[in-house]
Amino acid sequence: MRALSEAGYLEPTPIQVLAIPKVIEGHDLLGIAQTGTGKTAAFSLPILHHLNAKQVASKARHPRALILAPTRELAIQIADSIKLYGSYIAFKQTSIFGGVGQNPQVTALKRGVDVVVATPGRLLDLVNQGLCHLGQIEYFVLDEADRMLDMGFIHDVKKIVAKLPRKRQTLFFSATMPKTVSALAGDLLYKPVNVSVTAQATTVEKIDQSVILVPQNHKQIQLVHLLSDEAVTSAIVFTRTKHKANRVSLALNKAGIPSEAIHGNKSQGARQRALNAFKTGEIKALVATDIAARGIDVEAVSHVINFELPNVPEDYVHRIGRTARAGASGFAISLCAPDERSYLKSIEKLIKLSIKVIEGIKVNNDDIPPAEPKDARPPRRSSRPDRPCRQDRQGRQDRQDRQDRQDRQGRPGRQGSAHNTKPSEEQGGQKKKKDSSVSQKQRPSRDGSAGGRRRGKR
Repeated sequence: MRALSEAGYLEPTPIQVLAIPKVIEGHDLLGIAQTGTGKTAAFSLPILHHLNAKQVASKARHPRALILAPTRELAIQIADSIKLYGSYIAFKQTSIFGGVGQNPQVTALKRGVDVVVATPGRLLDLVNQGLCHLGQIEYFVLDEADRMLDMGFIHDVKKIVAKLPRKRQTLFFSATMPKTVSALAGDLLYKPVNVSVTAQATTVEKIDQSVILVPQNHKQIQLVHLLSDEAVTSAIVFTRTKHKANRVSLALNKAGIPSEAIHGNKSQGARQRALNAFKTGEIKALVATDIAARGIDVEAVSHVINFELPNVPEDYVHRIGRTARAGASGFAISLCAPDERSYLKSIEKLIKLSIKVIEGIKVNNDDIPPAEPKDARPPRRSSRPDRPCRQDRQGRQDRQDRQDRQDRQGRPGRQGSAHNTKPSEEQGGQKKKKDSSVSQKQRPSRDGSAGGRRRGKR
């Protein structure tokens, strides 16, 4: 309680009120709550309570609690929160995720930990290497389960679950509950308690949502205009692709708006530096893809701008959930091109709300940037150049020399060789008999006719 009071946690959120007592009682839990509603504390506080009540004397101990998250950023965020909540109790934790070297993570596991916060891919690698043992897990948390499935981690999750003890407490949290997530929950949970603080896929009421209907080639100008407003103190701009995120960030920087791109192709160090710069206010805009949407937890995000509408309606809920966190208000503005109208209709159907349409600025044709080529990226250098390498050229020359020697000695080359030829008529000579590979010398005639001297090929 002391750590929570120092962190400013005075009143529990609805998900915490409903979930914490049931988790302390030992029930499996299926929790449906929007992002930014305090889910991390809802599962972390009961787990820390149990770990503190049953301390393990051995320092080199295997983990007793496992928390899986879909992205590195979310794993780091959860680990930081747990460290804060457990400031005054004796426990050890570590984070395991890709994009960085595994040696520090392995060292932490060898020293002994109580809590592991991990992404599925790197954790499974360490388990397969025999460096992480999950046989003593008592508490298993699957956070952002819907995003986990969207990112294709379903098979890795099932492999990890197969390594866990059958007797355990499982906590399952998701912002949305499509059929695939519901089926996974049915496989993992035993007589779970269902906790839902809002209707499925209902967006946060304190977010002012609007859409600007705009041609595709006007979006860049509209975005610069929106971000130039002083009311926009910090904004997350979402794109569908990594390449588009890079281009949008570059255009914003050219327009004098400090920004950074964050997506799966960035190294962990680059992603963390961009996120820290956004949190400290060094940059005004963070351009992100949907993969990074779940791991961005910044309380002061005033605006979320959808530069491109998501083609999966549930992703819209996750995107705009980056603003209006911890009870604050926020704005979500979407730029919708004519070919994205179907995406907009799907989103409105899911959230059961008609998003208000607002007018954008008038764009002059002279201000429109040149159309982006279909493949604006520079061509990749081929790893196999057209010219063969030195060893290949030497090997080819050796084969040619061997064939020439065989021809001079009158022996046939290898069957199927590229240098085998048909009879000499293809070489411009007359057809020879099969037994006349070496002809007899003939006495030359006086008139130089066909009876003259001929020498066979040796």
